[in-house]
Amino acid sequence: MNGSTRAVGRSGGLAVGLAAAFLTAGPPDRLTAQKIFQQFSYDNLRPSALQLDLGPLGGGNIMGTLTGGARLDIGPVAPKVRVLLGLSYFRADISAEATRRFAQSLRRIVNDPDSNYTIDLGRITWSDLTGDLDLQYVMPQGRAVTAYMGVGIGVHLRNGSGAAIDGTFVEDALDEITAGLNGTIGAEIGAKRWRLTLDARGVVASGQSTASLRTGLMYRWAGVAGKR
Repeated sequence: MNGSTRAVGRSGGLAVGLAAAFLTAGPPDRLTAQKIFQQFSYDNLRPSALQLDLGPLGGGNIMGTLTGGARLDIGPVAPKVRVLLGLSYFRADISAEATRRFAQSLRRIVNDPDSNYTIDLGRITWSDLTGDLDLQYVMPQGRAVTAYMGVGIGVHLRNGSGAAIDGTFVEDALDEITAGLNGTIGAEIGAKRWRLTLDARGVVASGQSTASLRTGLMYRWAGVAGKR
């Protein structure tokens, strides 16, 4: 009886110990997720650099043009991950092919038995003012070069204009507010306050997707590349 009691006691103690260890350990994936989220902090968010850039831009329904913008680095939200607020603008002519397709769609709704009408849309321009929120992962390549890549979301305020469409439903169709996603890859060159920036940026948005190559200048008054 005493032996059986000791055996049962040892078994019970082992079971309690295993249960306690299991509860303490928790699922590995849960602990990994907790460690990742613990790295994010808003404590270090403060304006630290301002960038101005300019470069060529192209898209599926527009002629090639220039785009310019400004971005404000507001600091790291996690190790090597920084947050940027951006504002950019471009104005471009609608491409000849897009204008032709639109004219053809108008012909389908015109009722003219003689078919002797013409549709001349003339020059149509499309402007886009975009506000972005980006997250960039920075990869220092030494003291003088910092590579980065990032993703973000943006709000696009678009406006269409042209002598033939002003005040019509066509202009109303081109005037819109829509959301978009973007991706960036680039580099900062320089270890001082003033730095040269080179980046490629792609934007996917409703009605118009674009790609651009930009060159700019950044003034950094806080932080250094190796500590981002």
